[in-house]
Amino acid sequence: MRIAIVDESSARAAVIEEGLRDAGLNDIATLTDRKGLVARLAALEPDVVLMNLENPSRDTLEESFLVSRSLGKPIAMFVDQSDEQSTFAAVDAGVSAYIVDGFKKERIKPILDLAVRRFQAFSKLQEELTEAKNQLAERRTIDRAKAILMKRRSIDEPAAYALLRSHAMQSNRRIAEVAEALVTADSLMGGDL
Repeated sequence: MRIAIVDESSARAAVIEEGLRDAGLNDIATLTDRKGLVARLAALEPDVVLMNLENPSRDTLEESFLVSRSLGKPIAMFVDQSDEQSTFAAVDAGVSAYIVDGFKKERIKPILDLAVRRFQAFSKLQEELTEAKNQLAERRTIDRAKAILMKRRSIDEPAAYALLRSHAMQSNRRIAEVAEALVTADSLMGGDL
C-alpha cells in the first residue's frame, strides 16, 4: 500500500511516518510543500493520503477538500481544532477520516484502516447509486419507447415490450439500447412523446 503524507512540518510528518513503519507499512512518500499538491499527489498515485493540517485556515481546508475530490482515494485528515462547519465540509468533500486533536503515533494505523474502510464503503454506495440511477434512466427510456410503439402501432403495453425485446434479441443488443434508438428516431421524425 502506497501512502502519501502531507504535512508542512517535517517533524510531524516524521511522527506519522514512524507510526506507519511501526505498523509494517514502508511505501511512504512525504510532501512538505503544498505547491502543486494535487498534481504531485496524482503523479505519486498513493492508495491513501494522510494530511496533517494542525490549525488549518479556510483556504488550506478548501485546498485539502479539492485534493479529496480530485484524487478519489481515502484521505485521513488530522487537525488540532475544528468547528462544525469545517467538519461538515470535510465529510461533504469526501474525507474518509477527519480526526480532531488525535495526532498520536500509535493511532496512525487504526486511523488509516478506518479511512480505507470508510472510503470503500462510501465508494460502494456511490457505485450502487450510480447503477440505480442508470437503471431508472433505462427504465424511463424503455417506458417512453413502449409508449411510442403503443401509439404508432395501436398495441398494448405487453405487446410493445415484446416487440422491443424481440428486436433486441434479433439485433443482439440490450432492450435499453433498442429503446434509446427508437426514442431518438421518433424525436428526429418529430414525434410528440
